[in-house]
Amino acid sequence: MQRQGNLVRSRSLHDGVSDAPRRPAPTGRPAPALVVVAHGSRDPRALATALRLLERVRALRPGLPVHLGHIELNAPLLPDTLDELAASGAGSAVLVPLLFGRGHHVTRDIPDAAAAAPLPTRVAAPLGAHPLLVDALHARLTEAGWRDPRDAGERRRSAVVLAAAGSRAPASRADTAHLAALLAARLGVPVVPAYASAAAPTVPEAVRALAARGRTRVAVASCFTAPGRFAAECADAAPGTVSDPLGTHPATARLLLHRYDQALRTGTPAAGPAALATA
Repeated sequence: MQRQGNLVRSRSLHDGVSDAPRRPAPTGRPAPALVVVAHGSRDPRALATALRLLERVRALRPGLPVHLGHIELNAPLLPDTLDELAASGAGSAVLVPLLFGRGHHVTRDIPDAAAAAPLPTRVAAPLGAHPLLVDALHARLTEAGWRDPRDAGERRRSAVVLAAAGSRAPASRADTAHLAALLAARLGVPVVPAYASAAAPTVPEAVRALAARGRTRVAVASCFTAPGRFAAECADAAPGTVSDPLGTHPATARLLLHRYDQALRTGTPAAGPAALATA
């Protein structure tokens, strides 16, 4: 039976990577399934976007089992995906959060699901402050009409607001700040983090603070994986250029595979109760 409701079972990110996704060394055993863990949204475009992103991942790594699980709001929920993998005979899984920072979902909800899973399961790092994510953000800004400042005067007037969902977790805000710093280094202008909820400043507050410093040419970079309420609210608050969510950008698909490979190299499987009982 399909579970309903939230996933609430109680219980440095910046590294180098080549453009070509790594393949795990052959071991004679099937590769662990990659389970992309999305948040979930009432906006139907979010689920459609996640499914298209998974197709990009499959195209980059043919033969790798790639599945989707949601924390809330959309089917399949993560526990159902893990149950189905175990029932199908999958040997193990790697959960890769389609999330940007170390908020509650990454530090509690997903590890709790891994611990309760009926098969050995690793948890990968979230997308985090990584150059591939900067590639995707830069590309979306360029598509929206952002251009590099033409001269020193325009550079002094230019800035970008990095709009993210927000979290009360200090580690998550630190991850967003780190990503903003990487994007600023790429663009050559200040990049200020702003949040849709749970943290400050908001996008309008960040825009006003930049204007007070003479930064009147401001674009908003949408640090969201798919369309939804938070992305729409931040876009509505943008004074001018605003990028689309990252969606199915190829760099995001490569980063998901990088986090999967990284977890296989460094992670220790967390065996759930059912897996331990049959070990």
